[in-house]
Amino acid sequence: MSAVAAPADRRFRRAHVKPARRKRTWRAMAGPAIRYGVASAIVGLAIYRGAQVSATAHLLQVNRIVVHGNERLSRGEVLAVLSGLRGESLLWTDLDSWRRRLLASPWVRDAALRRSLPSTVEVVVSERQPIGIGRNNGGDMYLVDERGVIIDQYGPQYADFDLPIIDGLSAVNQDGSLTDERRAELAARLTAALKAKPQVARRVSQIDVTDLHNVSVILSGDAAVIQLGEDQFLPRLQAYLELAQALRERVADIDYVDLRFDDRIYVKPVPRPKRK
Repeated sequence: MSAVAAPADRRFRRAHVKPARRKRTWRAMAGPAIRYGVASAIVGLAIYRGAQVSATAHLLQVNRIVVHGNERLSRGEVLAVLSGLRGESLLWTDLDSWRRRLLASPWVRDAALRRSLPSTVEVVVSERQPIGIGRNNGGDMYLVDERGVIIDQYGPQYADFDLPIIDGLSAVNQDGSLTDERRAELAARLTAALKAKPQVARRVSQIDVTDLHNVSVILSGDAAVIQLGEDQFLPRLQAYLELAQALRERVADIDYVDLRFDDRIYVKPVPRPKRK
């Protein structure tokens, strides 16, 4: 058996061997691209939404206030009370708080505030209606409503009001404040009843509600005190106007006329001075 010759040098000559390059697959290339694209999209969306939110927040700020229902209270006076509302968030501003500020104004009986997109608050004002000029114990005069609430001090700016003077509103209060709602309600019932006959209502110059069960009035051009009781004001006053001339023929100077009894009229003449 013949021997097989084997090469004596068993070393592997790597210097002559070049490693093959790895081929990158499409999935390996697409991964980073997708991640970069997603990150770019998120950043772009954040910038867009930020700009959109900023623009929307500006649109939802109050920059317009519309006032309805005011007559005596000027628009400028309403806006002065609501100073600070402009610029606030239309969605989050506390409209009840602003309403309470308006109700603190003597002329405001009630108020409603409502939001109107994109940037407007509408204000509806209900004003107090004066029924007369209240005169307190000190002689000061004020516009008062049907509850005896003082609206404002009476002055030349209210000369266009054709209202009677109301005495007796402060009869219960030693400080002269006009807070007796019962007497104010009596005066309000009288003025409301006379509205059915404006020509009669215009004749009433003074009202006295000192007696809760007997309202008295004085007519313009007539010095007599006319007692009307606590109801049937208009028919009783009309009855007096129809009989006034005949009463004057019998009693030249009348102190007061009592009309509380439907079947009788009591007339008291002015007391004559006693002779010395």
